[in-house]
Amino acid sequence: MRLDEFDYALPESQIARVPASPRDASRMLVFERASGEAADELTRDLPRHVRPGDVVVLNDVRVSRARLRSRRESGASVELLVVRRESDAITCLANGRGRLRVGERLRIEGAEGVSILLEGRAGEGWRARVEGAEPGDLLDRLGEVPVPPYIRKARRDDHLDPASFGALDRERYQTVYAAGGEAVAAPTAGLHLTEEVLARIEAAGAAVARIRLEVGPGTFAPVRVENVEEHRMDSERYSISEEASAAIEGARAHGGRVLAVGTTVVRALESAARDGGRVAAAAGETELFIRPGFEFRVVGALLTNFHLPRSTLLMLVCAFAGRDATLGLYASAVERGYRFYSYGDAMLIL
Repeated sequence: MRLDEFDYALPESQIARVPASPRDASRMLVFERASGEAADELTRDLPRHVRPGDVVVLNDVRVSRARLRSRRESGASVELLVVRRESDAITCLANGRGRLRVGERLRIEGAEGVSILLEGRAGEGWRARVEGAEPGDLLDRLGEVPVPPYIRKARRDDHLDPASFGALDRERYQTVYAAGGEAVAAPTAGLHLTEEVLARIEAAGAAVARIRLEVGPGTFAPVRVENVEEHRMDSERYSISEEASAAIEGARAHGGRVLAVGTTVVRALESAARDGGRVAAAAGETELFIRPGFEFRVVGALLTNFHLPRSTLLMLVCAFAGRDATLGLYASAVERGYRFYSYGDAMLIL
């Protein structure tokens, strides 16, 4: 498969700058794979599409305040994205002008006497030591919500003040059921759900299960090879509890569907699948790259946002709904004025 087979055109005006208000007021394009029919609804209508015996699976990871601002000795700014942290060390991505060097120290803005020592490369990022502070305390105090770069660019292009979105992003770039772990990006399909919607899902006779996949930057890393099969995903940690396993297996045993809220749930469940698609309690890391031709063993329905062209997320959706059908739905969504990407609208694939 070629990378250009997963391309589509999107006007920049349809990149969502802010989330819908309230959360469940986002539009939802409902696609029935069996019939090929599509309909316009709202995400608050999701409970209408679950059946008694289904299980709706959520990713309850919490988005970390993972973005830090720093400066080189020259005064040049460098933006850091902390993807993992330990007692006094971090793994981070660095974005700034000029080539950084091993042994260089970056001063953290707003934290007198705190610096980051770059000790060596870690893939496309850096292994670094935090000097003068504990990493967790530093992020809690000065870290910013890592809203995706394309949202920040769209806001800048509209001449909007980035500082004015801090409180909004802290609240809305987080699901209402976020419980723990560390992620550098939100499981965005879940941003549409409210406690009321979840209660209505359970009232309809479906179970709600919570698992966790700690979303890393690899999920959103651009595919840089023309032959899609050559792309390699970065490793991400996931965990499935005994309770979640029981709910999922209970649904499957009685003919219920597993409805995944987001691509991260799909990757975790399909990574954990054993013989016959059984999902046992597990904790581990996954590098699973789902693309057309993949055989789904667990997931039977999917709620997902509209993803970037040429992305692994779009490829996953193409694997689930079919490439031609997916790209046709995306073209239709563009024509109908749907809002795209992390703060945008959703698609329910049944």
